[in-house]
Amino acid sequence: MNIKIIVAAHKPYFMPDDDMYLPLQVGSFEKEGIGFARDDTGDNISEKNPRFCELTGIYWAWKNLDCDYIGLSHYRRHFCFKKKGDVKKSILKKEELVPILDKYDVVLPKKRNYIIESLYSHYANTHSEEHLKIFKAVLSDLCPEYLDEFEALKKRRSGHMFNMFIMKKSLADNYFSFMFPVLFELEKRVDIEKESDFNKRMFGRISELMLDMWLRKNNIAYKEIPFIYTEKINLPLKIKKFLMAKFFKKSYDQSF
Repeated sequence: MNIKIIVAAHKPYFMPDDDMYLPLQVGSFEKEGIGFARDDTGDNISEKNPRFCELTGIYWAWKNLDCDYIGLSHYRRHFCFKKKGDVKKSILKKEELVPILDKYDVVLPKKRNYIIESLYSHYANTHSEEHLKIFKAVLSDLCPEYLDEFEALKKRRSGHMFNMFIMKKSLADNYFSFMFPVLFELEKRVDIEKESDFNKRMFGRISELMLDMWLRKNNIAYKEIPFIYTEKINLPLKIKKFLMAKFFKKSYDQSF
């Protein structure tokens, strides 16, 4: 079973030694190398990284890797089968993944639950509702069959975030053939220069909503497994920013 999980990174960092992982420098266009594979080789959109985030790595893997299963994790966020005392030793291993893929074609991280927010309202409060309105217009023009799933975002309170996944390559072909044309058209319709540097990364965030839309629309079964951070997260700040966005309309201005 040929599995390739790219590990998106923009700086040198610890990488798992399991050979199913492929460290990839995302946004490597016109930048010095950091010792990893680069997303500006072959068929690529590396120059879009300031707006598309890890999606430039996903696009590169889609167009340039020959494998049975394809996946994405991040340099500081990884899939985990069972948490151990040493975080780095908890990162998912191929021997743990293969039995899962024998039963499921798609593996995803545990859902994030927003409780007091819908996926739609959370994005509108923390970023911009205007992005969502333009996104809906693009869906209406390119793939109106997904409009019901868009409307469902206004009620759903949980979703699979981070663009993390492991899936059969044939399914990935189907998903990316839906996702990228929509995002490329969205890019044409948004006046990106009016956005802050933080909000210019909107395409990577919109894609997080698209994954569950695609899964639900196509009735695709999946297996959820935990994920871990290799760095500490400032949880108090994260909660504070979440509540400020919800109740005081203070949009996010940084990642956490």
